[in-house]
Amino acid sequence: MKPLEDYLIVDFSQFLSGPSASLRLADLGARVIKIEKPGTGDICRTLYTSDLIMNGESSVFHTINRNKESFAIDFKQPEELQKLKKLLAKADVVMHNFRPGVMERIGLSYEDVKSINPNVIYGSISGFGEHPDLKDLPGQDLLLQSLTALTWLSGNQEDGPVPMGLSIVDMLAGAHLAQGILAALYRKATHNIGAKIQVSMLESAFDFQFETITTFFNDGGELPVRTKTNNAHAYLGAPYGIYKTKNGYLALAMGSIPVLASLLKCDALLAFPENKFTLRDDIKNILADHLQTQETQFWLNILEPADIWCAGVLNYQQLFAEDGFKVLNFTQQVEMLDGYTYKTTRCPIKIDGEYLTSEKGSPKLGQDNEKIIKEFIDC
Repeated sequence: MKPLEDYLIVDFSQFLSGPSASLRLADLGARVIKIEKPGTGDICRTLYTSDLIMNGESSVFHTINRNKESFAIDFKQPEELQKLKKLLAKADVVMHNFRPGVMERIGLSYEDVKSINPNVIYGSISGFGEHPDLKDLPGQDLLLQSLTALTWLSGNQEDGPVPMGLSIVDMLAGAHLAQGILAALYRKATHNIGAKIQVSMLESAFDFQFETITTFFNDGGELPVRTKTNNAHAYLGAPYGIYKTKNGYLALAMGSIPVLASLLKCDALLAFPENKFTLRDDIKNILADHLQTQETQFWLNILEPADIWCAGVLNYQQLFAEDGFKVLNFTQQVEMLDGYTYKTTRCPIKIDGEYLTSEKGSPKLGQDNEKIIKEFIDC
């Protein structure tokens, strides 16, 4: 039995942040009913990635909405809204990621839902919370990365701002909402009271940088400075970074420069008996030149037995061919109602030695309407 079996979650969210939270809760056993607009559904259904269309819809939608049900209903219509409220009255969790004020205008604010479901857990993700100047702006990942200084931590010193290659703020906000909902479900089980959970992408992006922000506050307000080459962390000295080798790349984390000089037989590094932060560019330039003289595995054969923190740098093709990936069984095959199957990732959590998997794929728009109406609305 999965931990959240018998819990019902009604999810109004679209795109990535909210659906990533409900996906994790579904993996943990909750029944997730996805509320969608008739005709078009979640915009993510047509938000294509690399022009990849799977069974007529976006790969992103299939990835983040597996193991859910779809209920298509135009809740802006008064009679449809009343039907929907019958479903909400029986939900343990109601969640959305609309901009502030949208659910209030529809008549589905926390207070509205609480009036028909007093112990409901009501979760929301917004782009900017109640920030007076930003709350009406679109909560889009790249914009949030840009507005929260995240783009000044990746890349090299002369690169200008560099965004991360993933929708990281969406995923962080989703994880935070799931955490808040799980905490509220525990309190509901022990004290029988509901909760209002609020998460903003803005605050999630700030929280992600707790290390660098704390350093900034206590370092005289000095801006983080990326190294000119091989940057990987603006607040860490050499050798921290990724270096080109004769046939690939090598990642080096923290380490003693004199020890590296000896192991790598790099005499030029002997000029740096102390690993001063101000000398990191000089050290990295020497390492960058030296490491290109041999192949990646040559260096790994020297560094790994000496317990130096290092790794080869893999692409997807190399990663998925590795025994280290295969042994985890991190992929699963899921099947949609129409028989379409696709390969995707599983939940990363293991409970009592068991992986949390489900063969249930993403839903077609409105595919569960008849079942949901019969079970929750016409009963």
